[in-house]
Amino acid sequence: MPRGNPSPKLAITIDPEIHEDILAASAREGVSVSAWITTAAREALLRRKGLAAVALWEKQHGRLTAEEMEEARRSVRRQLRMSRAMRRPA
Repeated sequence: MPRGNPSPKLAITIDPEIHEDILAASAREGVSVSAWITTAAREALLRRKGLAAVALWEKQHGRLTAEEMEEARRSVRRQLRMSRAMRRPA
């Protein structure tokens, strides 16, 4: 009998060229295909939640202005630079 909380298994079908890209990406990152797919799904779900939150906010407060969108882009770029810098090996 398995210990702990075993992860559920999925059987999926994907396009052959995407399959090759996933295999290459997971190998480059040094993770299993399962870990790579889990991370990709987690990120996609997080993006969807974020977009839903923005849509709700806009429904309640009106559309974001061009200035607000530009500030958001600058903020995201800063965060990405910081994140990449933190991941670089010393």
